Amino acid sequence: MQGHTIYEHPLNERIRTLLRLEHLFRQASHFLDGQSRWDSRVFMTTLLDILDIFSRGDLKTELLKELERATTNLRALMDIPQVDHTKLGTILRAMEHLIDNLHGLNNQPGQALRDDEFITAVRQRSAIPGGTCDFDLPAYHLWLEGGPAKRQADQRQWLATLDPVKQAIELLLKMTRNSAEARECLAKRGSYQRQLDNSTPFQLVRVMLPCESDYYAEISGSRHRFSVRFMRPGKERAQLVEEDIHFHLACCSL
Repeated sequence: MQGHTIYEHPLNERIRTLLRLEHLFRQASHFLDGQSRWDSRVFMTTLLDILDIFSRGDLKTELLKELERATTNLRALMDIPQVDHTKLGTILRAMEHLIDNLHGLNNQPGQALRDDEFITAVRQRSAIPGGTCDFDLPAYHLWLEGGPAKRQADQRQWLATLDPVKQAIELLLKMTRNSAEARECLAKRGSYQRQLDNSTPFQLVRVMLPCESDYYAEISGSRHRFSVRFMRPGKERAQLVEEDIHFHLACCSL
């Protein structure tokens, strides 16, 4: 929603991982074309965070499960006359293309980067506070001083190897967010609670507040229920807003 700040809360671990990766991919893209060595440092730190998440589980299988489940659900809509079959067909073809791309990966996503000697050296030293100083990693220092054109080319190449995952995450989260319309709700004295229908696999809660609001939404919950508290920052600690708050809410399920 334009003119609104959106606060999101994942209702399962899979969506939590996808949101974190989306955030990191956006950050990497932002610093990708930066001219300074500090832009490249942030890019490298972000890339290492992405690879760290990749190494925690079988992300390829998780993405394939989610894409195949969503594809099955969307195909069922083809029998509904009111559905825009042209648009739905385009989405289904895009999802099938992403599924094929993921199946085409010979190894787990990011494996080639984790095996790269240069990236591995930076990754190992990054575990130490300040461990990527110039004197710690002379090869990294040389790369950083080598000019923006070379750094940007390397960064694009590294990020391109993760494109199948990045594109799958973008489509899944876009469809999840678009699965529900935001409706106006009322939080009495700054608090709101809601029980969720167990028959519907809700995945994401989205709270929208006007950009000019001087309070934020603190969301907690699971697939069974969730709560929202509207907090106003203070000098020492945030305080619960005591007045009634009108806000927009979307409970998303793909």
